[in-house]
Amino acid sequence: MALLITKKCINCDMCEPECPNQAIAMGAEIYEINPDLCTECIGHYDEPTCMKVCPIDNTIIHDPAHKESNEQLWDKFVLLHHADKL
Repeated sequence: MALLITKKCINCDMCEPECPNQAIAMGAEIYEINPDLCTECIGHYDEPTCMKVCPIDNTIIHDPAHKESNEQLWDKFVLLHHADKL
């Protein structure tokens, strides 16, 4: 699944610089995650860094509208970062 930032977000700016895919950006009111760019850090880290650095529990969650397997997330990572080698 891609991740989702909920309305609990306090705009602390911790998550955005941690995203290796540049999937996090400021939205109209809170930070948002672009599901087309989010790989849950697969290909980069063992766990999503945005979830790890967020100071408010359960603010960043798995997005039920964007269910993806680890294999799908891996394929997305490859396309995002290694498309020139395919």
